[in-house]
Amino acid sequence: MLIACGDALIDFVPTRNMEGREAVMPAVGGSCLNVAIGMARLGAPTGFVGGISTDLFGRMIADHATASHVALDLATRSDHQTTLAFVRIVAGESHYAFYDAQTATRSWTYRRSTIPFPTVEAVHVGSTTLVNDHGAAETKALIADARASSTISFDPNCRPNLVKDKPAYLARMAEFAGSADLIKMSDVDFAYLFGEEPYQQRASALLGQGTSLVVITRGNNGAIAWHPAAGQIEVAAPEVAVADTIGAGDSFQAALLFALYKQGRIARQQLKDISADELRRVLSFAANCAGLTCTRPGADPPWSHEVSWSW
Repeated sequence: MLIACGDALIDFVPTRNMEGREAVMPAVGGSCLNVAIGMARLGAPTGFVGGISTDLFGRMIADHATASHVALDLATRSDHQTTLAFVRIVAGESHYAFYDAQTATRSWTYRRSTIPFPTVEAVHVGSTTLVNDHGAAETKALIADARASSTISFDPNCRPNLVKDKPAYLARMAEFAGSADLIKMSDVDFAYLFGEEPYQQRASALLGQGTSLVVITRGNNGAIAWHPAAGQIEVAAPEVAVADTIGAGDSFQAALLFALYKQGRIARQQLKDISADELRRVLSFAANCAGLTCTRPGADPPWSHEVSWSW
């Protein structure tokens, strides 16, 4: 199976009421939960690891995940409240205000020996769970146990408004990148982490430390990837009518992992051996899934019947 470990929350997505005034609509979200939902909807056996509340919003999250065929037996249910995130769209980018003190996600603790890692082909981590010391430490412990048998996928999905000590955060993200086989980040994440450093230069450094695949998504400009054997590959973004971009990066990540899984290239050695043609197909599929997500409000990744692939 594939698992995603991290945040599960409720996004309050911007909309308009009948009078045309600004309003918000609750929608299940959280980057890592979105990735799990995206993989499961496409047809991969998928589980979620993280904290989910037993409160009203937590029940919404659990019902949504279950309806999308995400297994929750590895998740931790608690009576801590659910993380809430209010979203505003500014110049096409989603900006978030988080309410995340003493929540189920923040209080999650990794339960050792509860995950059958030999049966887990890939573990995805990232986003807000890695901002706080507790979540980062618990995730590091999980990765330490998983690395022997599972491919590690990492998306920093930076949230600068949650970061209190940027140098410490940058060091932490570098540490997680150092343990990852696959790293995906947006161009906005890249700018926050690496400033104006050329993409190629940073990708080469990451590949040099042992990462097999580095992908940078660039919104309407598509995605570009680097691989030690397949080289540099660029794919275009599909032209779509955009409702919003919430969850687009998570949908890309989910589709990327799913496509690697379907092609038999998700395991560490198989990922190292992927061909340029295979990788291009994977990236194009991921870009198309992200584009479809942009056509509807909130994080709503596609189902298998809504997309097609050629492998």
